[in-house]
Amino acid sequence: MKKILLVLAVIALSVFMLASCTVDEVDENAKNSVDAKDNVEPVDEGKEENEEVVDEDVMTYADYVAAAIDDEVVIDAYVQGKQSWWDNKATVYTQDEDGAYFLYEMACSEEDYAKLDNGTHIKVKGYKAEWSGEVEIVDATFEIIDGNYIAKAVDATAWLGTDELVQHQNELVSFKKMTVESVSYKNDEPGDDIYVTLSKDGASYDFCVEYYLTGTETDVYKTVGELEVGDVVDVEGFLYWYNGPNPHITAISVAE
Repeated sequence: MKKILLVLAVIALSVFMLASCTVDEVDENAKNSVDAKDNVEPVDEGKEENEEVVDEDVMTYADYVAAAIDDEVVIDAYVQGKQSWWDNKATVYTQDEDGAYFLYEMACSEEDYAKLDNGTHIKVKGYKAEWSGEVEIVDATFEIIDGNYIAKAVDATAWLGTDELVQHQNELVSFKKMTVESVSYKNDEPGDDIYVTLSKDGASYDFCVEYYLTGTETDVYKTVGELEVGDVVDVEGFLYWYNGPNPHITAISVAE
């Protein structure tokens, strides 16, 4: 009988201790929950969930223009035309709403080159350079970022022969009612660049159909190759510079 009572006493004591531990654990968990709540960061309800993050490394176009030759530059812009790819290097025309950038032999795999459709937004890091008056970015690397923009050609006819023209270097521009003075092929036969001299108000200007940019089977290449002296044309292209304006033609129409 005494043994039975002793066993029952031990069982009762064990149940009491277990209940006590459970209550203490609940109290501790409740305390931790309150402490965690006190440490929660307040929510800034005034902040937009999708607020745009500004990349402070990226220059404005004005900053880029002000940079000295050989300075490191970081820009973001949108692809407007791909001129060439070779040996993991790409030459590309880019532009934003403020100005344009010519990327010369930028490091680029063939796979990434295929991704650079017109309008593609890229961030570029390289060095500002100049060659025969053409301002460009060399030794560059890039990454594709969100966004898309395709520029419309700006009528630059009135800027011919003025200091204003160079301010739009590398932009997509157009020239209206130009008269054909001469047409010739590099190396004197089709399959290479076409050199075109056009005039306006008595002054002559050099243009070029860059076959790397347009290809030889395109309408623009074929149309320019069939031009005759005296034809009046409207042209569109990128305002490349080579010892003066030397636009690379990407579209042309002959006035009737």
